[in-house]
Amino acid sequence: QVQLVESGGGLVQPGGSLRLSCAFSGSIFGPYAMGWYRQAPGKQRDMIATITSGGVTRTADSVKGRFTISRDNAKNTAYLQMNSLKPEDTAVYYCNLNLLLQKEDYWGQGTQVTVSS
Repeated sequence: QVQLVESGGGLVQPGGSLRLSCAFSGSIFGPYAMGWYRQAPGKQRDMIATITSGGVTRTADSVKGRFTISRDNAKNTAYLQMNSLKPEDTAVYYCNLNLLLQKEDYWGQGTQVTVSS
């Protein structure tokens, strides 16, 4: 059973930075991608950034230039560095692990990010 644990959320002022971490445990077979999604109250869950095991990244236009996804394969961990945060970045951020061949998705429990003065 694959489990994901997120950390690093919190309250930050506009213009500030946060780094989210997502560590997974369990057995993984085949190629996989990790990603970050966010969901604000009353809105759908949107993709923010993804990264493959080979390091290929994809980032949503809304955060491009401010957010950076990375991963440490040896630690089974993905990161989301968030800079120049804005109030509209306030949401619950979820980590995702996608098994590409099996087409299976696993989700973390979510971590709250609040950007407010």
